[in-house]
Amino acid sequence: MPKLLIESFYTEFSVSEIIAALFKTAVSKQFSFSAWRLPLQDTLQLSVTFEKEIIPENFPLENAPAGFIMHPFSVSGKNLAYFLKADLLFEADLKAEEISGDNLTDSKFAEEFLSTLKTELLTPETDSNWHVADSDIQATSRSDFEALVENAILFIKKSEAEKIVPSRTAQQPLPPHFSPVAGFINLTQQYPLAFVSLVSASKIGTWLGASPEILVQKDRHNIFKTMALAGTQKLVSGQNAADAIWRQKEIEEQSMVVRYIISCFKKIRLREYVETGPRTAVAGNLLHLRSDFCVNLNEQPDFPTLTSDMLHLLHPTSAVCGQPKAAALDFLHEHENYDRKYYSGYLGPVNVNAETAIFVNLRCLELQKNEAILYAGAGVTQDSDPQKEWLETELKMQTVAKALQILPLPDDTATGY
Repeated sequence: MPKLLIESFYTEFSVSEIIAALFKTAVSKQFSFSAWRLPLQDTLQLSVTFEKEIIPENFPLENAPAGFIMHPFSVSGKNLAYFLKADLLFEADLKAEEISGDNLTDSKFAEEFLSTLKTELLTPETDSNWHVADSDIQATSRSDFEALVENAILFIKKSEAEKIVPSRTAQQPLPPHFSPVAGFINLTQQYPLAFVSLVSASKIGTWLGASPEILVQKDRHNIFKTMALAGTQKLVSGQNAADAIWRQKEIEEQSMVVRYIISCFKKIRLREYVETGPRTAVAGNLLHLRSDFCVNLNEQPDFPTLTSDMLHLLHPTSAVCGQPKAAALDFLHEHENYDRKYYSGYLGPVNVNAETAIFVNLRCLELQKNEAILYAGAGVTQDSDPQKEWLETELKMQTVAKALQILPLPDDTATGY
């Protein structure tokens, strides 16, 4: 069992060294590796998958084994949805320097993996490799993005669309001897309120992120949660979040997401839920407007598949796509001119320790061999300013760039907030 192995080496290696060895062993064996830290938690969860599974649309979560889901913004032949079954599952506490694990499979690969892990711990290498997926993505220029925003504003004024969420990319070189595990740990320390993740698998590639947005969650007490998160402004040093002043544009943008969630509840005839907010929420260096929705499934036995049902109804939410969904998707497919891949898709643990917590894949980057591809988007309404939307994406990219320590903050005087 992994737990016995970890305990036998406990006094010789730090927890961070063991996590790094787990990652390198998984990659060297062409296995999948997932690591995550839930908001406001001290413990990290680590999973190794021997054989990943392509999943269909409307994948049922409720009866799935423990694992990690990775779903793209939209499924194509290149970007499939995967379920990464937790064959080996570890729990680590960096502060307490404790790590334990369980072997959840009888796979023939388990013994081989543990043998290689032992070798990796005894003979660590300075450099690390990771899974890299094919990519032809080019960085989006400022002029191209602002033109895209202008097109979105015109589209909204001439059509039924209320909101479009265009996105863009940036490319940044990786620092020498960059370690994905070190980047992951750095993000957990920088953003205690975020869902921080590191996923590395063939075909998927390697993704780091610190997402502020729950898509669907069901805890061990059978409580379902989702949220409406939209509207963005910079968090000013020394500012009390509760004192933030919001423009009508951001208020309306967030209310669209609220209305969309309620419309999904109506589609499945769920009437009993608790809504709180909107309130100002801190997400790294940014502020957002947030409303929370909660359903006690113990009191609603007629909705045993609520988590799966709402997941498939919500994605992609108006916060990453637009409103109405069909019109927004049509615009993005015609004008965005690049493949988002797993950015603004969703990811998270499924039935791990009797809980499921799936987040929108925001504030994320994709690792190539020598560079990182950063992704960000901005909610556009008819009142948007293309220059401010560009600067909003700059601020959002800064969140995850702290894993790399390579991207400076935009000039404070240029934000317009």
